[in-house]
Amino acid sequence: MLHLSLRQWEVFCAIAHSGSTVAAAQTIGLSQSAVSAALQQLEAGLGAQLFARSGKRLVLNDLGRSLWPQAQALLELALQLEQATQQTEPMAPVVLRLAASTTIANHVLPAILADFMQRYAQVQFEVVIGNTREVAEAVSEASVDLGFIEGVSHWPALEVQPWREDELVLIAAPGHALVSTGDQMPITARQLAACRWLLREEGSGTREAVEFSVLSQLREWPIAAVLGSSEAICTAVARGAGISCLSRVIAQPWIDRGELAVLHSLLPPMRRQFSLLQRQGKQRSPVLQALVQACEDAA
Repeated sequence: MLHLSLRQWEVFCAIAHSGSTVAAAQTIGLSQSAVSAALQQLEAGLGAQLFARSGKRLVLNDLGRSLWPQAQALLELALQLEQATQQTEPMAPVVLRLAASTTIANHVLPAILADFMQRYAQVQFEVVIGNTREVAEAVSEASVDLGFIEGVSHWPALEVQPWREDELVLIAAPGHALVSTGDQMPITARQLAACRWLLREEGSGTREAVEFSVLSQLREWPIAAVLGSSEAICTAVARGAGISCLSRVIAQPWIDRGELAVLHSLLPPMRRQFSLLQRQGKQRSPVLQALVQACEDAA
């Protein structure tokens, strides 16, 4: 006989995701006392605690962390069983949890989600924004249903689905000396290596792509600043702080306004792949699969 219920595992996952019984209760529509009782029953049934108590915060201990992905998979399978005879449009509100790296989250994903919510009014989204490393970790920990990255995945336990191609461009302030030089003759690697560079932080998909595409040609570069935001880099470059290399989807509005200029160089064309990430073996619910299809259609 089964001594533990799906509701207890749902409470466990909600607390693991939110960090408190109060927030978990709001997420799954129960009272705080019901959530606390369900957690006590679950831990009593297992004969072990799953969380470390730190004030009002509940943090997964080692046992809890090991059980969280399996509990998530169990709930996902239960949801699929419920939806097996339903249409893609859910009858009750569904929350999809996503994680996306900065470029995708700020410049690509919003339009896709807006269109999707117009088609599926019952679907809500929780989107976590971070760099590629942070997105992959969120997917690995089962705290999100799907990840969007702009770099290469170094996590063998995750499934990677190529999504769309992105172009990287060299940028400078319009008054930079290399702008007029590049209009007359392509800029050499030596000229680029003599410039001050503004880069994203380690762990960023943009940083990794730029290092692969540019640093491999220059061998070395003077780094003026490391910034955690591509928009911050655009602002600093536009004010003459140095040059950089960013996704065209980020730089193009600045270029269109005349605040940035593209540097034409002898470097090979620079492109990278946007990808979707999920845990290996994860079965997508009909709603999640519909979102993936919407992303593919938009690409």
